[in-house]
Amino acid sequence: MTPVRKRGKNLGVIELIAIAVGGMVGGGIFSILGISASMIGYLTPLAIIIGGFIAMLAAYAYVKLGVFYKDEGATYSFVKRTFPHKHIAAASIGWYVIFGYISTLSLYAYTFSSYAISSTDFADNEWVRKAVAWSIIALFTIINLWSVKGMGRIEDIMVYTKLVILFIVSVLLMQHGRTSFGRFMDLMAKDAEHAKILHILIVASITFVAYEGFQLVINAVNEMTNPEKNIPRAIYGAIVLVITIYVVLAVGALFAVPIENLIREKEYALAAGASEAIGQLGKFLVIFSALLATSSAISGTVFGSSRQMAVIAEDNLMPKYLAKRTSKNIPANALITMALLASTLILVGGLRLILEFGSITFLIISLLMSVSNYTIRNKTKSSALISIMSITGLSLGAVFILYYEFTHKRDQMYFIIIIYILLTIGAYWYAKHKEKTEQNKH
Repeated sequence: MTPVRKRGKNLGVIELIAIAVGGMVGGGIFSILGISASMIGYLTPLAIIIGGFIAMLAAYAYVKLGVFYKDEGATYSFVKRTFPHKHIAAASIGWYVIFGYISTLSLYAYTFSSYAISSTDFADNEWVRKAVAWSIIALFTIINLWSVKGMGRIEDIMVYTKLVILFIVSVLLMQHGRTSFGRFMDLMAKDAEHAKILHILIVASITFVAYEGFQLVINAVNEMTNPEKNIPRAIYGAIVLVITIYVVLAVGALFAVPIENLIREKEYALAAGASEAIGQLGKFLVIFSALLATSSAISGTVFGSSRQMAVIAEDNLMPKYLAKRTSKNIPANALITMALLASTLILVGGLRLILEFGSITFLIISLLMSVSNYTIRNKTKSSALISIMSITGLSLGAVFILYYEFTHKRDQMYFIIIIYILLTIGAYWYAKHKEKTEQNKH
């Protein structure tokens, strides 16, 4: 995700939408196309739209809580302030948020690596892919440890450049498509006859991680004009824009490339697709935009998540050594810990595990946001019906992914559950320790 830097002028809705879009269009879309095509074929655009609807449900709570609290701490701060005497709630959301960032950091690095080596003899070598992923995480960790000066301007350049390139690629894919619109609709209808609704919903739930990042708007609340109007306008507007970008890209790829090729090259499906349709220029543009997008996302995630980890540690809900900062106010220990944990996740899991772990994590985090908003719905002036729809939709999304894991990759599901058990135990222990410390003071 892209970090929000201090600016010399107030932020309007256009700038805020750019921040949210920059945060969402990271590595997710480059990873999802091939995996989705392998599961539901030409129904991929439909799953992307449903995933966007799930993101809208999640956004409702963020918008209401963001307008009510106007706290740049967003997720962690919302739970902390909604349940001020329930340290276990704040600790749980803090641990889940951080490990959600770790999963997205792993996803971005893994996607960067897949595209970086896609034109080499090592394209299918898993260990080379993981080594390159570790290297890019290490690079941005070192940069963040050294200095963050000037990173904001670089981030803006990367965000707008990747959007322009993605638009160009989408247009080229449409123009060079081997499938007519009528044929595409026939293929979509054929897949609809054989596809199970459950599989479509599973893919839609998995795509949720590609929409993660819209909450960055709330991080800029102290720098925006008219938060009451601009937070909802920016978040909802950005999600609609990103749904459009993702659908156009997916349709373009399915128009231009035989689906069996997208499935075969699932790790770097979009680059393979552009190469098939528009030659080396298309492949270069896709690879360049993927590297740009993932680099931007890695940089922003390392920057922002390490600071949130340090804040949680300062509240004594994570190991205290993570709160340590350098003379330049850089959370060095948190940075290094984030990098090591993300590298470990890359070591033990492939792209699909990381993608599904990230989707489940942010579904759970968004679910907790929806529960928080429902709890104080009268204060936030929220609709009880929409809040319940959000809680239900997000709960079902997590259940769909776990069900798929249970029926297809049970070992992988057990791995994910074990991680969550460990996270919950860690959060519970620190919450109880903080409660005892406060009781002793009184």
